[in-house]
Amino acid sequence: MSTLTIQPAGKTIETREGASLLELIMEAGEAIMHKCGGNAQCGSCHIFLQTGRKSVSKIGAEENAKLDTIVGVGSKSRLACQAKVTGDEDITVELLGFASGL
Repeated sequence: MSTLTIQPAGKTIETREGASLLELIMEAGEAIMHKCGGNAQCGSCHIFLQTGRKSVSKIGAEENAKLDTIVGVGSKSRLACQAKVTGDEDITVELLGFASGL
């Protein structure tokens, strides 16, 4: 089992296979926007996946299409609602200021 570290808070929780990063971030008590209910329609749960890419599902066509419409997207960008835990490597994500209430 891997862990998920949420930055900038530095909170670490255990993950479970098949759970989305959005679910885990919310279970950890962190504030993250998610306007469309996890359907890759709004892009409000945009995060940076800092480490642990091998433990997270690959980007699908729907997620990639939505990321293409978001300002500030980089190589570490993911939608937390679409990124699911698939492995046992530890994961670190960075919540963006507008999403984390900072």
